[in-house]
Formats: sequence, C-alpha cells, structure tokens
Amino acid sequence: MASQVRTPNPRTQRGFIDYSLDKRATLLALFRGVVDACDADPYLMRAAKFHGEKAGRNCPVCKKDSLVELRYTFGDQLGQFSGRIKSPAELIEMEKEFGEFSVYIVEVCRECSWNHLCATYLLGDGTFRRPPRRQRTLEDDDFNGNLGK
Repeated sequence: MASQVRTPNPRTQRGFIDYSLDKRATLLALFRGVVDACDADPYLMRAAKFHGEKAGRNCPVCKKDSLVELRYTFGDQLGQFSGRIKSPAELIEMEKEFGEFSVYIVEVCRECSWNHLCATYLLGDGTFRRPPRRQRTLEDDDFNGNLGK
C-alpha cells in the first residue's frame, strides 16, 4: 500500500509510517457495523473539495472515483504556517527551505465522507532554522484596523 501514497521525493523522507493496517481494521469494523467511519468533518470536506488531489484509486467504501488526498504540514520551523495543506510541488520547495517538518497524508471521499490517515513522514534538509517572522494575515483582528474596537 505504501507505493500508492505519492510523495515528492522518497530519498529525503524520514520516519515514514504507513497506516494501511489500521485502515484495513477500520474498514472491517465499518463493514461489520461496529463503527461509523464515514464522518468527515465539514472543514475536512471543504478542504477536500478545494485542495484535494485525485488519489488515483477508488474509495474503499462507496467504490466511486471521488477519493482525494490532502497533505497537511506541521512543524515548529514553519511558524504560523504550520497546519497548512500543501501540494507535492510545494513540498519539494519546502524541503529545501526548512530543516524538518511533518507531512500527514489524509484520504477523503467527497462522495461518502470516508476519511483516513494514510501516512506520515518527515521532510526537510536537516538544518535547524528559526521559524519565519510572523506576518499579518486576513485572520488577524488588527489587519483591517479593527484593533481596539
């Protein structure tokens, strides 16, 4: 199953964890009626709609071709940009800019709301860097002059 998970550069991956066995156990429990695993959060469904990349395989639950993958990035060196979704091309650039960060690949079916963590791994060039300086964003209260109101 690890070959199905597309990654930007297999040579620089460290600490790769494949969750195929956990996925298999969850699917067995789902088909037996023990758990309800088709319960994706609305925010995850929205992220899948706008940022998901085709997985190249059908959904294991509904068998439709609406399965997408999301790649979330986390790490201290990413600063305020930790927790963002990145494309494989962006990950290739990021591994040159940051010393170490984690990538979490989540598969989501846009049809039946199936979701599962597929894999995690570390990327980066291994050189410690300080997090980038905090930049004001639209999410900040003071961005549009709303500070103190």
